[in-house]
Amino acid sequence: MNKTISIREERLSPEEYIDFLKRTDLGSQYPKERFEERVARLLKNATISLAARNESGILVGVLLGLTDYAYWLYVTDLGVDRAYERQGIGSELMRTAHKIAGGEKDIAVYLIANEEAVPFYENLGMKKSEEVMEYNRIEWTGFTVE
Repeated sequence: MNKTISIREERLSPEEYIDFLKRTDLGSQYPKERFEERVARLLKNATISLAARNESGILVGVLLGLTDYAYWLYVTDLGVDRAYERQGIGSELMRTAHKIAGGEKDIAVYLIANEEAVPFYENLGMKKSEEVMEYNRIEWTGFTVE
């Protein structure tokens, strides 16, 4: 990973995260309904909140996740600024989150991957699962954060 990038646990403000979404492919994964309100709740309630920053302190990567610190970690958001992709930031965010949650020997990692991101996750050693159940009745108007 680029040595000028630092990763640490940090609570992000909704404003900074929304600005970050504009510079990533994550900006099209949310529904339009009550977007700002819901992003604020996401940032407040994630049990793992990691920020990757460049030497100027600019947010260039984020991982948000939910964990019980005993068995599982569900990654809700993993994104890297388009200008910083392919520098190992996403991989390092995943390794760091897994370690914080309890490590490979105790913690299984789950997430919903965008089809274009599947090769990235497969390179991390993850595999597709057909065993996940879903209950989804939410309103969902697609849009891209701009």
